[in-house]
Amino acid sequence: MKIAICDDNKDDLLKIEKLLLSWQERAFRSELVVEKYTDALLLYQEIQEKEPADIYILDLLMDGKTGIDLGQAMRRCGSESEIIYITSSDDFALDAYGVHAIRYLLKPVREEDFFEALDQAVSCIRSREEAFFLVKTRDGLESAAYSQIESVESSARTLVVHLADGRHIRSVFIRKSFDDEVRGLVSERSFVQVHKSFVINLKYVRKLAQSAVVMESGREVPVSKSRMANVKKEYLSYALERYG
Repeated sequence: MKIAICDDNKDDLLKIEKLLLSWQERAFRSELVVEKYTDALLLYQEIQEKEPADIYILDLLMDGKTGIDLGQAMRRCGSESEIIYITSSDDFALDAYGVHAIRYLLKPVREEDFFEALDQAVSCIRSREEAFFLVKTRDGLESAAYSQIESVESSARTLVVHLADGRHIRSVFIRKSFDDEVRGLVSERSFVQVHKSFVINLKYVRKLAQSAVVMESGREVPVSKSRMANVKKEYLSYALERYG
């Protein structure tokens, strides 16, 4: 995730960067890329020429271009980047909402408000990026958000998708192989195939047993001997990424 900060006051810029690093540590975000700008004109040009950041944290009143100018430039380019405005005045609040800024924070910025704004921005980004697994059932197509899938199994030539809330979705008879049916799923970082008939979401693993994984729901999913070493490796790698 890339976050850009722009404030022509260097002291304020450093304060925001410090808050951002504190949030990064609290949210276990090792993949964060931070870009800092004191020149609003430079950022204005880059918005129109480069790949946009995921989140922009902008001062409103700056020399050359205002934070509103920057926000309007993003929207003209079709960018859906989340914008958080930070300012010493609340005179431009309505203008901020006109470019669909997610929050408008007054200086000095409180850590609690800043963290809440970033969490909200990340939530909005995830909701746009959420992928869904489509299952053809007797009642028609049903979709399951990847983030809510605990595991998928092959049972009597049908797919059974177990969800984190305890529900399950059963497909009609499948003509393709299980590997083909779950190919898109296992390409995602948090999913791993642990058996010829089972795929799990590492997000919901409670513990690794000798020949199985125990999921948050309490279900035990078998792990084949040939896959155990890789499952352990993937689980440890995922845990380190997520929990630092």
